[in-house]
Amino acid sequence: MSQDYYEVLGIDRQAGPEEIKKAYRRQARRLHPDVNPDPASQEQFKVVTAAYEVLSDPRKRQVYDLGGDPLSASGAGGGYGAGFSFTDIMDAFFGQTGTRGPRPRMRRGQDALIRLEIDLAEAAFGTSHELKVDTAVVCGTCHGSGAAAGSEPVSCQTCRGRGEVQQVQRSFLGEIRTARPCPTCRGYGSVIPEPCDECSGDGRVRARRAIQVKSPPGVDTGTRVQLSGEGEVGPGGGPAGDLYVEIDVAPHQFFTRDGDDLLCDVTVPMTAAALGTRIDLPTLEGEGGGEGIDETVPLAVDPGTQSGEQTVIRGRGVPRLRGTGRGDLVVRVVVETPTRLAREEEDLLRQLASLRGEEQPTGQVSRPARGVFGRLRDAFGMD
Repeated sequence: MSQDYYEVLGIDRQAGPEEIKKAYRRQARRLHPDVNPDPASQEQFKVVTAAYEVLSDPRKRQVYDLGGDPLSASGAGGGYGAGFSFTDIMDAFFGQTGTRGPRPRMRRGQDALIRLEIDLAEAAFGTSHELKVDTAVVCGTCHGSGAAAGSEPVSCQTCRGRGEVQQVQRSFLGEIRTARPCPTCRGYGSVIPEPCDECSGDGRVRARRAIQVKSPPGVDTGTRVQLSGEGEVGPGGGPAGDLYVEIDVAPHQFFTRDGDDLLCDVTVPMTAAALGTRIDLPTLEGEGGGEGIDETVPLAVDPGTQSGEQTVIRGRGVPRLRGTGRGDLVVRVVVETPTRLAREEEDLLRQLASLRGEEQPTGQVSRPARGVFGRLRDAFGMD
C-alpha cells in the first residue's frame, strides 16, 4: 500500500482508539469538502477517511499491520469499504457511539399548573382549599401496561426490538447508514397486539380527582405552591409530574398590599381633624385570619392633623413568607371638607373665620417639597 495510514493521521503505531478518533476528527474538520472545496483537499480527505476506517477497526488494523490490504476485498475504489457508515463519521466528529436503542414506554408525566383565587386574609394567614382537577391517572383496567387482560407487549418484528431502523445509501464516501425510529413500534421496540379497551394502550386515562391545597402564610399573587407527584401520570403508567398551584389574591374592600405592608385610608371630617379623635380601625384579624389577636386597633387622630399624614402601626401587616415577623399597617388620614353647608353651619364657620382672622385669606405660596436629590442640589448650589 502506497500510504502509511499512521503517518496520514499523524499518530504513533501504538495509538489507542481515542487517539485515532481525535486525530481523524482534527484532519476531517480541516479537509472536509464542505469546509475546503479544493480538489486536492478532497482527495486528501478520502485518504484520511480510509486511514481512519482501517485503523479504527481492530480486524482491519491487524491485517494492515501484517502488511495486507484490508480494503482490497471491499470492492470500493479510493479506499472506501462498503461497511464504512455515516455513523462512523459522526462518532469521529462528536464522540457518539452505538445506537439510541428503544425508548421506554413508561415515562414521567408532565407538570400541571392551575390557579387558585383566595382573599387577602387567607393569603396573609394561610389557608387550605380542596380543588377538583381533571388530570391523567393510571388506568385501572391494565394498571399502566397498556395491554388487555391476558396479553402483554411483544417484540417488534420490523426493528427486531431495537426501536429504530437503518437506511443505507451509496455516496462518494461509500455506504452511508442513517437511523430513524421504527415506524411500526414508534421507537419502543415492542408492540401491543391487544391494547387495553379502557386506555387504548396508553396506560392512563383522564379523571377528575380532589386535591387538598395548603398555602402558607404570606403568599401573594404569583406565588406558586408545588405539590410533588400530583401532576399528570406519565405514559405507560409512569411516575406523575408535579402540580403547581399559582395564587391569585382578590382585591380587598379597603386594604391594599405593598410587599409585607398593608395600606389603607381613613377619612375624617375636618372638625375631627382639627379637634382630634380616636378611631377603632378594623384589621385582617377581624376576618377570621388571626386567632387570639384583637380584631381592631386604636388609631389616634391628633388635633390639627393634616390631610395626607400617615400613621404606622407596627406588626399588623402581612406575615413574611420567607422569614419571621410581620409587616406594618400604614394608615393615611384623608380630611374631608364639606361641599354643602346648611345656613347654621355656614354662619358658625364664618364666626370661626372671624375669630381666627381668616375672613379674607390670601393663601401662603411656597415651593413644593423637594426630593432627596433636589435637596442635595440646593445644598451644593447646583442648578
